[in-house]
Amino acid sequence: MSSNTKTVLLCGVGGQGTILAADLLARAAEESGLDVKVSEIHGMAQRGGAVTTVVRFGDKVQSMIADLGSADCVVSFETTEALRNLPYVKEGGSLFVNDESIKPLPVATGRASMPEHARERLRDAGAMLIPATELARKAGTTKAANVVLLGALSRALGFPTDVWNRVIAARVPEKYLDVNLEAFKLGASFSAE
Repeated sequence: MSSNTKTVLLCGVGGQGTILAADLLARAAEESGLDVKVSEIHGMAQRGGAVTTVVRFGDKVQSMIADLGSADCVVSFETTEALRNLPYVKEGGSLFVNDESIKPLPVATGRASMPEHARERLRDAGAMLIPATELARKAGTTKAANVVLLGALSRALGFPTDVWNRVIAARVPEKYLDVNLEAFKLGASFSAE
Protein backbone atom coordinates (compact mmCIF):
# COMPACT_ATOMS: atom_id res chain seq x y z
CA MET A 1 0.00 0.00 0.00
CA SER A 2 1.31 3.41 -0.94
CA SER A 3 1.93 5.72 2.00
CA ASN A 4 -0.17 8.44 0.37
CA THR A 5 -3.30 6.27 0.27
CA LYS A 6 -6.27 7.95 1.95
CA THR A 7 -9.24 6.07 3.35
CA VAL A 8 -12.63 7.74 3.70
CA LEU A 9 -15.52 5.87 5.29
CA LEU A 10 -19.01 7.27 4.63
CA CYS A 11 -21.87 6.00 6.78
CA GLY A 12 -25.55 6.69 7.17
CA VAL A 13 -28.89 5.07 6.63
CA GLY A 14 -30.61 4.16 3.37
CA GLY A 15 -32.13 7.11 1.56
CA GLN A 16 -29.60 9.71 2.76
CA GLY A 17 -27.46 9.71 -0.37
CA THR A 18 -24.43 7.96 1.10
CA ILE A 19 -23.73 6.01 -2.09
CA LEU A 20 -24.07 9.11 -4.30
CA ALA A 21 -21.65 10.98 -2.02
CA ALA A 22 -19.15 8.10 -2.23
CA ASP A 23 -19.49 8.09 -6.02
CA LEU A 24 -18.83 11.85 -6.20
CA LEU A 25 -15.79 11.46 -3.93
CA ALA A 26 -14.43 8.58 -6.04
CA ARG A 27 -14.93 10.59 -9.24
CA ALA A 28 -13.16 13.63 -7.72
CA ALA A 29 -10.20 11.42 -6.75
CA GLU A 30 -10.10 9.83 -10.21
CA GLU A 31 -10.29 13.20 -11.93
CA SER A 32 -7.38 14.29 -9.73
CA GLY A 33 -5.31 11.48 -11.25
CA LEU A 34 -5.49 9.01 -8.37
CA ASP A 35 -6.13 5.28 -8.27
CA VAL A 36 -9.49 4.61 -6.53
CA LYS A 37 -11.17 1.59 -4.94
CA VAL A 38 -14.74 1.65 -3.57
CA SER A 39 -16.47 -0.84 -1.30
CA GLU A 40 -20.16 -0.69 -0.35
CA ILE A 41 -21.68 -2.44 2.64
CA HIS A 42 -25.44 -2.36 3.01
CA GLY A 43 -26.95 -3.44 6.31
CA MET A 44 -30.57 -3.50 5.23
CA ALA A 45 -30.74 -2.54 1.57
CA GLN A 46 -33.73 -0.27 2.00
CA ARG A 47 -34.60 3.17 3.27
CA GLY A 48 -33.63 3.33 6.93
CA GLY A 49 -31.04 0.51 6.98
CA ALA A 50 -27.36 1.14 7.71
CA VAL A 51 -25.19 1.91 4.68
CA THR A 52 -21.40 2.11 4.82
CA THR A 53 -19.14 2.88 1.87
CA VAL A 54 -15.36 3.01 1.87
CA VAL A 55 -13.48 5.06 -0.72
CA ARG A 56 -9.70 4.62 -0.85
CA PHE A 57 -7.48 6.61 -3.16
CA GLY A 58 -3.81 7.26 -3.79
CA ASP A 59 -1.06 6.59 -6.33
CA LYS A 60 -1.73 2.84 -6.17
CA VAL A 61 -4.47 1.35 -4.01
CA GLN A 62 -4.13 -2.37 -3.32
CA SER A 63 -7.27 -2.95 -1.27
CA MET A 64 -10.64 -1.35 -0.62
CA ILE A 65 -10.82 -2.68 2.95
CA ALA A 66 -10.91 -0.31 5.91
CA ASP A 67 -9.85 -1.87 9.19
CA LEU A 68 -10.61 -0.46 12.62
CA GLY A 69 -8.47 2.62 13.23
CA SER A 70 -7.56 3.01 9.54
CA ALA A 71 -9.88 5.73 8.18
CA ASP A 72 -8.32 9.13 7.59
CA CYS A 73 -11.84 10.57 7.51
CA VAL A 74 -15.24 9.29 8.57
CA VAL A 75 -18.22 11.16 7.15
CA SER A 76 -21.45 10.30 8.92
CA PHE A 77 -24.88 11.34 7.76
CA GLU A 78 -26.28 11.13 11.29
CA THR A 79 -25.08 10.82 14.90
CA THR A 80 -25.92 7.20 15.72
CA GLU A 81 -24.01 5.87 12.71
CA ALA A 82 -21.13 8.20 13.63
CA LEU A 83 -20.91 6.59 17.07
CA ARG A 84 -21.14 3.11 15.59
CA ASN A 85 -18.30 3.84 13.13
CA LEU A 86 -16.12 5.86 15.51
CA PRO A 87 -13.66 2.94 15.98
CA TYR A 88 -12.68 3.24 12.29
CA VAL A 89 -11.22 6.76 12.67
CA LYS A 90 -7.46 6.56 12.88
CA GLU A 91 -5.53 8.55 15.45
CA GLY A 92 -5.32 12.09 14.12
CA GLY A 93 -8.12 11.37 11.63
CA SER A 94 -11.15 13.57 10.97
CA LEU A 95 -14.81 12.96 11.75
CA PHE A 96 -17.50 14.95 9.92
CA VAL A 97 -21.02 14.40 11.26
CA ASN A 98 -24.43 15.68 10.19
CA ASP A 99 -25.79 16.98 13.49
CA GLU A 100 -29.00 14.97 13.17
CA SER A 101 -30.28 11.77 14.77
CA ILE A 102 -32.44 9.28 12.93
CA LYS A 103 -34.20 6.65 14.99
CA PRO A 104 -33.38 3.20 13.62
CA LEU A 105 -36.18 0.65 13.37
CA PRO A 106 -35.38 -1.11 16.69
CA VAL A 107 -35.67 2.27 18.49
CA ALA A 108 -38.87 3.21 16.64
CA THR A 109 -40.45 -0.11 17.65
CA GLY A 110 -39.29 0.19 21.28
CA ARG A 111 -36.83 -2.73 21.17
CA ALA A 112 -33.81 -0.47 21.69
CA SER A 113 -33.00 3.05 22.79
CA MET A 114 -30.98 5.83 21.25
CA PRO A 115 -27.38 6.18 22.47
CA GLU A 116 -27.10 8.62 25.34
CA HIS A 117 -25.12 11.86 25.06
CA ALA A 118 -24.31 11.19 21.39
CA ARG A 119 -23.39 14.79 20.55
CA GLU A 120 -21.15 15.15 23.61
CA ARG A 121 -19.44 11.82 22.91
CA LEU A 122 -18.83 12.83 19.30
CA ARG A 123 -17.49 16.26 20.30
CA ASP A 124 -15.16 14.55 22.81
CA ALA A 125 -13.91 12.37 19.93
CA GLY A 126 -13.08 15.54 17.94
CA ALA A 127 -16.03 15.42 15.54
CA MET A 128 -17.02 18.42 13.49
CA LEU A 129 -20.79 18.55 13.96
CA ILE A 130 -22.31 20.13 10.87
CA PRO A 131 -25.94 21.24 10.51
CA ALA A 132 -25.90 19.66 7.04
CA THR A 133 -29.65 19.25 6.73
CA GLU A 134 -30.23 22.90 7.65
CA LEU A 135 -27.49 24.10 5.27
CA ALA A 136 -28.99 21.93 2.51
CA ARG A 137 -32.39 23.51 3.20
CA LYS A 138 -30.76 26.94 2.69
CA ALA A 139 -29.36 25.68 -0.63
CA GLY A 140 -32.83 24.59 -1.74
CA THR A 141 -33.51 21.02 -0.57
CA THR A 142 -32.75 18.91 2.50
CA LYS A 143 -31.88 16.08 0.09
CA ALA A 144 -28.56 17.82 -0.59
CA ALA A 145 -27.26 17.26 2.98
CA ASN A 146 -24.94 14.61 1.53
CA VAL A 147 -23.33 17.21 -0.74
CA VAL A 148 -23.01 19.65 2.19
CA LEU A 149 -21.01 16.97 4.00
CA LEU A 150 -18.81 16.47 0.93
CA GLY A 151 -18.17 20.21 0.91
CA ALA A 152 -16.97 20.01 4.52
CA LEU A 153 -14.85 16.94 3.71
CA SER A 154 -13.33 18.66 0.68
CA ARG A 155 -11.27 20.96 2.90
CA ALA A 156 -9.49 17.93 4.38
CA LEU A 157 -8.68 16.40 0.99
CA GLY A 158 -7.30 19.22 -1.12
CA PHE A 159 -9.00 18.40 -4.42
CA PRO A 160 -9.61 21.66 -6.33
CA THR A 161 -13.13 23.14 -6.17
CA ASP A 162 -13.41 23.07 -9.96
CA VAL A 163 -12.88 19.27 -9.89
CA TRP A 164 -15.72 18.90 -7.37
CA ASN A 165 -17.95 21.21 -9.43
CA ARG A 166 -17.29 19.16 -12.57
CA VAL A 167 -18.04 15.80 -10.95
CA ILE A 168 -21.21 17.17 -9.35
CA ALA A 169 -22.30 18.59 -12.72
CA ALA A 170 -21.59 15.26 -14.45
CA ARG A 171 -23.53 13.18 -11.91
CA VAL A 172 -26.43 15.34 -10.65
CA PRO A 173 -29.49 15.97 -12.86
CA GLU A 174 -29.34 19.45 -14.38
CA LYS A 175 -32.50 20.65 -12.63
CA TYR A 176 -30.80 20.01 -9.24
CA LEU A 177 -27.33 21.20 -10.22
CA ASP A 178 -27.46 24.77 -8.82
CA VAL A 179 -28.89 23.52 -5.52
CA ASN A 180 -26.13 20.91 -5.18
CA LEU A 181 -23.35 23.33 -6.12
CA GLU A 182 -24.68 25.75 -3.48
CA ALA A 183 -24.92 22.91 -0.93
CA PHE A 184 -21.29 21.97 -1.63
CA LYS A 185 -20.22 25.60 -1.24
CA LEU A 186 -22.08 25.95 2.09
CA GLY A 187 -20.44 22.78 3.40
CA ALA A 188 -16.98 23.86 2.25
CA SER A 189 -17.32 27.24 3.96
CA PHE A 190 -18.89 25.93 7.19
CA SER A 191 -16.83 26.38 10.33
CA ALA A 192 -17.82 25.09 13.75
CA GLU A 193 -18.10 27.71 16.43
